[in-house]
Amino acid sequence: QVQLVESGGGLAQAGGSLRLSCAASGVPFSFYGMGWFRQAPGKEREFVAAVTWSGGRTYYTDSVKGRFTISRDNAKNTVYLQMNSLKPEDTAVYYCAADYLGSRLTEDGVDYWGKGTLVTVSS
Repeated sequence: QVQLVESGGGLAQAGGSLRLSCAASGVPFSFYGMGWFRQAPGKEREFVAAVTWSGGRTYYTDSVKGRFTISRDNAKNTVYLQMNSLKPEDTAVYYCAADYLGSRLTEDGVDYWGKGTLVTVSS
């Protein structure tokens, strides 16, 4: 059974930091491109960041470039999202996603989703 379990969400002040983690089980993790999507209240889910299955390349949506960093630890079957300089507009439910041999993930190509973790940034 495939599971993606996110953790690390919570409340942060604007300018602060949070680190999200996503632990994967039931899949050969090193063969999956991993990423993060988010859905803000009243908005559609959007791509945030991704790291290729090889770990050799990362992708970011423009609004988080220079502030967020995605990384993966294949030995721990875990992907991380370090979020710095948080803004109120980063408030959203953040979803972990896995795409077999994926690179820059798209919603249509995602094979597995986590249940999400809520990030709230106060001004």
